[in-house]
Amino acid sequence: MAAAVRAGLWHRGVISVTRRGSHSHSNTALKPQYDAIIIGAGHNGLIASAYLQKGGLKTAVLERRHVLGGAAVSEEIIPGFLFSRASYLLSLLRPHIYQDLELKKHGLKVYMRDPYSFTPMLEDGVRGRPPPSLTLGADLAKTQKEIGKFSEKDAKVYPEFLSYLERLGCAIHPLLDLPPVDIPGLTQGSLRKKISALRSLKPLVKSGLQLGKNIPDFYELVTAPVMKVLNRWFESEPLRATLATDSVIGANTSPNNPGSGYVLLHHVMGELEKEKGAWGYVEGGMGGVSQSIARSAQSLGGDIFTNRDVEKVLIGQDGSAKGVVLTDGTEVHSKVVLSNATPYITQKALLVKDALSEAFITAVDQIDYTSPVTKINVAVDKLPNFLAAPNSADGKPGPHHQCSIHLNCESVEVLEEAYREGQQGRPSSRPMIEMTIPSVLDPTLAPPGCHVVSLFIQFTPYLLEGRRAWTDEDRERFADTAFDWVERYAPGFKKSIVGKDILTPADLERVFSLTGGNIFHGSMSLDQLYLARPLPSVADYRSPVKGLYLCGSGSHPGGGVMGAAGWNSALKVLADFKRL
Repeated sequence: MAAAVRAGLWHRGVISVTRRGSHSHSNTALKPQYDAIIIGAGHNGLIASAYLQKGGLKTAVLERRHVLGGAAVSEEIIPGFLFSRASYLLSLLRPHIYQDLELKKHGLKVYMRDPYSFTPMLEDGVRGRPPPSLTLGADLAKTQKEIGKFSEKDAKVYPEFLSYLERLGCAIHPLLDLPPVDIPGLTQGSLRKKISALRSLKPLVKSGLQLGKNIPDFYELVTAPVMKVLNRWFESEPLRATLATDSVIGANTSPNNPGSGYVLLHHVMGELEKEKGAWGYVEGGMGGVSQSIARSAQSLGGDIFTNRDVEKVLIGQDGSAKGVVLTDGTEVHSKVVLSNATPYITQKALLVKDALSEAFITAVDQIDYTSPVTKINVAVDKLPNFLAAPNSADGKPGPHHQCSIHLNCESVEVLEEAYREGQQGRPSSRPMIEMTIPSVLDPTLAPPGCHVVSLFIQFTPYLLEGRRAWTDEDRERFADTAFDWVERYAPGFKKSIVGKDILTPADLERVFSLTGGNIFHGSMSLDQLYLARPLPSVADYRSPVKGLYLCGSGSHPGGGVMGAAGWNSALKVLADFKRL
């Protein structure tokens, strides 16, 4: 197998075969008419389909690729190795969706991680001991002991810090599971409509009441640089830097930029198997999530089709959406259309030019899709061996191997320098790397003795020097830089590589239709959240074109909060259907 990989089966860094993966589609033929058509079989589109089917609407999900799941997809891009090619960890799947759609019954299995965070250092150990490292997990006593290696003060206050984050995170939950406040309804139309729109204030009021005296803390965390908060709590650099990584992951920002505190809160407010803040690996890769949702939707009567590329939304004489036309010319009609594509693709590529006003198009053009992320999927023929936590004699994975492994994260200044280089149009020479090895818990992903490794890397620009597209040589050069840094922490890593898949921001856009390569379908900055996501005029999931809805992560509550946009948009469609 390794010999075949090395024999030159590569094209742009990817082997061009996919034998296993998150394939699923309906056995029935595509019908000419549906109640609702959903463009894109990402998790939000699949969830919208399931809830619309529950509400009595006949739906069809149309996916342009050969594999369903959007960014939550599993692909065997290297023979014998099954990768979560884009999204790689599960946490923010809303609990009510998990229960309503019976995802466990439909095959979703999650491997919980404990410990969950490992930050090795490069500095030399004392008296021949391994270099220092920091491991965080659910066992609070063990975690405090780990933190105590760097600061007893930090170890003592760490439980209080976790409580602080949980108080603020729990208060946001009511805002995630329902649409934003209906500003147009409150300010326009009849008195009856305004009174009806008052109900949309309930989640906001509930959240405010739950925060209570913590409102100032909440305001500070979501608006301030995260370092302003972390510096007040902690003194040890490894702990501050490790926590700061969650404030920039996937975001083109630094821990010293205003608003980075919200990104931290966004990533710690998840829940998995009733455990707050937990993240886990899905059996069979992240496509396993999409598969379970698809099976749930199909059990409710939904149709799901792959290799169906939508070219345009059909617009009727009355200006409303009437279905879609595929790239092969096939027309499929429907009463409503939901788009799981990014707001940019939906409004700029799927609609005819005169369907929207110039002012609205101008506003769409201003949505920030900047991405700092390059994802490298790596197949290795042996378990990485870290200097800070050497492998056991039997070669079995240690507790740290199941973690998110933070490389080049010993200090905040290292993160800052990586960010500064990215803003200058250069890939970071010492990039921030979040490394995961899901095959240590899930044996279905790789051959015996081998592993799949995910490297989620920042900061890399969409265009090099702000003007030049990435070449294959550029990709290889940056991958070598990343591998060289992994090698410093885990000698022997480079020799263990049998294949790789390099996805720069431009590649993430090309493969997964993520505008700008942004994993959240748009920046999670304060100007693009809640009432302003993706724009104030369409924050209620209804586009300016009647009958066309936005159901993807570009809408509230944003990327990472798995399924909430699909659920919320389905609620809007069902409410509107009652008025038809």
